[in-house]
Amino acid sequence: MDPFLVLLHSVSAGLSSSELTELKFLCQSRVGKRKLERVQCGLDLFSVLLEQNELDRERTGLLRELLASLRRQDLLGRLDSFEAGAAAEVSSEERDLRAAFDIICDHVGKDWRRLARQLRVSDAMIDAIEEKYPRNLTEQVRESLRVWKNIHKEDPAVSHLVRALRACQMNLVADLIEDDQQARSLESETSRGGSTGTVSLTSRDSDRPSSGVPW
Repeated sequence: MDPFLVLLHSVSAGLSSSELTELKFLCQSRVGKRKLERVQCGLDLFSVLLEQNELDRERTGLLRELLASLRRQDLLGRLDSFEAGAAAEVSSEERDLRAAFDIICDHVGKDWRRLARQLRVSDAMIDAIEEKYPRNLTEQVRESLRVWKNIHKEDPAVSHLVRALRACQMNLVADLIEDDQQARSLESETSRGGSTGTVSLTSRDSDRPSSGVPW
């Protein structure tokens, strides 16, 4: 079973009815009234937050905030243990993906909707993201990428992001990601004691589409 779901089950089992009521109150601004009325246990509430992309294994800040409000140090300790284990288990692919997200958030700006559509994020979800973060462009971009990642859970590859960027004529951002990926790959080889070699920029550029031409 997913360690994060195990954590949520454990937290839910440790909540009293009064604590659940308090959590529901704290989530009123995030969860609709009808959904809250159907919440009968902590796991019900966490499931709603998961569905709404308010919570996931990489974003545990809300869960920490809720548990801190209850002053449940024992449950916070379980969360600390999960986060420590998750940090140790992050794969190189996941680190590369996070780095690509950061570059996109820094450079795409207001064109994020076009990229989101290219990544097959629905218009309804795009509207929901804008409503969720009305004055935070960076979070709008990052949330759209999170949604894309959840859609493609089995293979959320960096190469997919690069292709989508080029299809949107965002070649500069795609180039930045590829440069970063290459640097990270060389760094990884060096840390393993491999030979870094010399990268031929001429050869690399010959394989790259010219500016303005979608991939």
